[in-house]
Amino acid sequence: MKRLVLINVVGLTPKLLKSAESVSTLASAPGYTALPWSSPLPAVTSTCQATMMTGLAPRDHGIVANGWFYPDTQEIRFWQQANSLVQGRKFYDDVETANMFWWFNQGSSVKYFATPKPHYGCDGSKVFDIIDQTGCNLVHKHGPFPFFAFWGPGAGLASSRWIADATATVMRTQKPQLTLCYLPHLDYDYQRYPDQDPARVQEVDQCVATVMNAADDIGADVVIVSEYGLRPVQRCVHLNRLLRGNDLLSVRGGPFGEMLMPGESRAFAVADHQLAHIYVRDPSDVPTVAKMLDQSDGVQSVFAPEDLELDHPRSGQLIALADPDAWFSYYYWDDDRHAPDFSRTVDIHRKPGYDPCELFKTSMPRVVARLLQKKLGFRYKMDVVPLDPALVHGSHGLHPDDSADGPIIIGPQDPPDDMRGFSDYVTRLLQSSPI
Repeated sequence: MKRLVLINVVGLTPKLLKSAESVSTLASAPGYTALPWSSPLPAVTSTCQATMMTGLAPRDHGIVANGWFYPDTQEIRFWQQANSLVQGRKFYDDVETANMFWWFNQGSSVKYFATPKPHYGCDGSKVFDIIDQTGCNLVHKHGPFPFFAFWGPGAGLASSRWIADATATVMRTQKPQLTLCYLPHLDYDYQRYPDQDPARVQEVDQCVATVMNAADDIGADVVIVSEYGLRPVQRCVHLNRLLRGNDLLSVRGGPFGEMLMPGESRAFAVADHQLAHIYVRDPSDVPTVAKMLDQSDGVQSVFAPEDLELDHPRSGQLIALADPDAWFSYYYWDDDRHAPDFSRTVDIHRKPGYDPCELFKTSMPRVVARLLQKKLGFRYKMDVVPLDPALVHGSHGLHPDDSADGPIIIGPQDPPDDMRGFSDYVTRLLQSSPI
């Protein structure tokens, strides 16, 4: 089998590739093709990666968003890492693989992997760390993983650089047949700012070069993919507030703010960028909820799940798509004074929806004060995230109007134009020539 490296440059598009003149060595190499390709809906990380790994639509692999409602426990849970959640065979099964920060790493069949995983204390404390099952002692060699640069107000280049350096180390040390590398750098500023600065592409290209140099050293081919392109947005739509205003959504007040009660609600939305699953308890309410949302400003259309290949038991009874210049928040409170305490923190597992406001901070003095409290051993709450959706200027989740603004694949031997063809493509490349 041939050695192969798959580099996921999140947010890279054909237009950005051209404007930044980046990754040009690979794009222009003889036998390599760069072309747009189609993603499933929603065009978000977990769903796209599951589609690439299995070759299946979301209705079959079950990853219908980055998070969904679990009716058996009446919980909304985002960013689960268990590989068993992905239904279907993955392209790395039966292949000696190193998975460096692609999702669904835990409990997978790969031989080597590294993934983010903090430690949680019984008193609510959290210590940032990764799970390193590469045999390379990555933290000793490269220093602690820069968690604050991976997500949150400080998210930036340092995390992608660390992942690239660590990936290169694993490749040279273990020489796996297949390596997966995840570089999230473009995802951050392209959500923060309205203009997509080509300088960010040039920065992530340095990370790509690090991995490509290691690929040359072990004789591996390289394929570059992205999951989606980000588009400018000017509006935020609060679906849960709309449902609450129509007496469909229930909350519970308390000492830590209002808490969403999904099991007690007639309808609620699990918002994920520009797509939302609408869970409706009573089937007789479905037409009313669909009509109400379809007539709401910022909502492009409302679909039955089967219309979008999302008819899976994890999906909502309805699927809402945002207008191209809008995105959906998870906010369900009507007054910020009643917002839950976690809303002002970076807390991706507690929030019942995706929150891009975690990429911003209220003020640097507030951040410094909270870090000082932590250092001195006081109890503290890292409440530094603003409740201001107007700060967000980029989003994704829909199919692009122009394929030049969507995801891209760069590789040899006729790469597929749809993510569902990627699993077969990877298998074909691995079998193309001996090591």
